[in-house]
This record gives sequence, structure tokens and C-alpha cells, in this order.
Amino acid sequence: MKYLALVYYQEAALAELSQGQWDELNQECLACVAGLQGSGHMLGGEALLGVDSATTVRVRNGRVQITDGPFSETKEQLAGFYLLEARDLNEAISLAGRIPPARYGCVEVRPVRQLAASDNVHYQERK
Repeated sequence: MKYLALVYYQEAALAELSQGQWDELNQECLACVAGLQGSGHMLGGEALLGVDSATTVRVRNGRVQITDGPFSETKEQLAGFYLLEARDLNEAISLAGRIPPARYGCVEVRPVRQLAASDNVHYQERK
């Protein structure tokens, strides 16, 4: 089963790291990715630029609205994601525990829902 591990941390706190500490954290992340790829658990993932580069898009009454920055003010910002393959939630949690930035924030683990035509019917029934 696929799981998305969303990495969150406080950008301001990481900005306080020295260059050496930042480089060490990045090397740990690269090693983590290599290990997850080597074990067949890593399907994809990327680091994100800071929230100052984000744009939020909403559609209201048929009109597109854009806002600079993230969708809401939060203590921790989305920094990146790992798309993992795991046999169950327990294994996905164990894998997420290896992600180095979890020491500075958190990693949210969510199962990936595979969309199918029947999902539309199920959604309509719940309304």
C-alpha cells in the first residue's frame, strides 16, 4: 500500500542552524532516501522551497483566487514529502520515523487513496 509522509518543521528554527548543521541534516536526508530506495520502500519524494515561494489557489463562484504564501498560518510548514510503499500503517510509521527532519517538526503519514470511477458514486452517497 502507498503512504504519503508529509514533512513539517518550523522554517524559522531551521534557519537558525549553522551551515555545517544544515549540511549535516541534508546529508542525513540523502542517506535516508538512499536507504528507503534500496529497500524498495521509496516511490518518490521531493523537498519544497520555503513558504515565501508558495502560492495558494482557490476557486470560489467560478473565479480563481490566488494568495501569496501557504493556505493558513501554522507553527510548522510543509517542507517536503516522501511517497512510500509499506505493507501496512505500522510499517509506514516505522519508515517515517527514519526521516531526519522529524527531529525538528513532525511527519504526517497518510494512506494514498486510489481514485476509481466508483469513488464518485460513494462520495455522492455520503452527501
